[in-house]
Amino acid sequence: MVDFSFTEEQGLIREGLHDWCEKNLSLEKIREIDEKHEVPKEIIKGMADLGFLMMNIPEEHGGTGADWVTTCIAAEELGYADISIALPVLFLVEASWGFVVDRYCSEQVRENFVKKAIKGEGFIGIAITEAGGGSDVANVKSTAKKESDTWVLNGEKLYTSGTEEAKKWGGGYFVLVRTSPPPTPEKHHLGMTGFFLPINAPGVEIVKRFEDMGRMGISTGGFVMNDVRVPDYHRIGEEGEGFYLTMEGFDAARILIGATCLGAAKRALEIGMNYIKEREAFGRPIAKFEGIQFELADDWAELEALRSLVYRTAWMMDKKYEEGKFSARRVSSYISACKLKIPPFAFDVFKRVMLWFGAYGYTKECPIEMGLRGIMSYMIGAEGTLNIQRTIIARELLGRKYIPYR
Repeated sequence: MVDFSFTEEQGLIREGLHDWCEKNLSLEKIREIDEKHEVPKEIIKGMADLGFLMMNIPEEHGGTGADWVTTCIAAEELGYADISIALPVLFLVEASWGFVVDRYCSEQVRENFVKKAIKGEGFIGIAITEAGGGSDVANVKSTAKKESDTWVLNGEKLYTSGTEEAKKWGGGYFVLVRTSPPPTPEKHHLGMTGFFLPINAPGVEIVKRFEDMGRMGISTGGFVMNDVRVPDYHRIGEEGEGFYLTMEGFDAARILIGATCLGAAKRALEIGMNYIKEREAFGRPIAKFEGIQFELADDWAELEALRSLVYRTAWMMDKKYEEGKFSARRVSSYISACKLKIPPFAFDVFKRVMLWFGAYGYTKECPIEMGLRGIMSYMIGAEGTLNIQRTIIARELLGRKYIPYR
């Protein structure tokens, strides 16, 4: 038997978050966030008070214990509310990488950082990308060397979300560094370890804030690690297993990206439909013209198909974690399908709706341009380029011996 309905509790969660967003995240407020380049702290605290920050952390660790389907529901609602994608980025970064940190960290890190971030009193993010390398995760150059019960970290990370927020609020990042040489050239993904790096630790210096074209409410920056000393209990997972934890975090983030883009695309279509019903040309509403009707119908049909993909994949994630029903690789291929198909679709929806608006759509008075800029970040490479998703899917279909870079 197949049941596509959400539970009563999930319906209430969606309704509660939707109502809160209507009161606190109007399009005018989103424009203000976009122009001021900052999400107000009261917005973050409000989400924390409702239990939506890092909601998928177990209750015994301070979260609400939400499953992945429910977490996707929240991501979709936030994407619908904040089409600039700033707040959804903050939500999904913490929900995905905070999940990995909490799952594999020591009790000290959980008490000092995870529980504070859940309350909105800190930030937890991901710092992987380095100069000259992004999708090639195994090519990380940053290092960590052990001295007694302390690790000394050196290196540089770039294009990191939330550096300004982490600096102001406290918290830090899951960082991937090399702790030993790879055993063979074919196994260059081995020998890397994950650590939790407090952003305010001595030796950490934020060196740049990038001026992104979109999602302006959350910062993007880079930082240098100069002989940063962290205790061994800041190690995330076992030594040498950092690559696998990173892939787990990417999967968690990618499914939430899919849900976020669904919500934003739905909002864009609604804004567009309201406009084309009122805007007249040649003596009739432009909604009567088949050229626009056909675009709307195609977009709605694809939106519903992709929503089914997202929630089926979220269900598979839950079954993987709860029952081991699906292999990690199989779930990853479905997650990559979400990341491959949904951001470009959402971008195209915003582009088409912008064209419906005509000249007005090309102005900053029209909210659609915020979404166009924000969604683009997920196509460029945030949490993995589109071609990396194709490689992951093809690997599952053909087998690992056909991986192109081996």
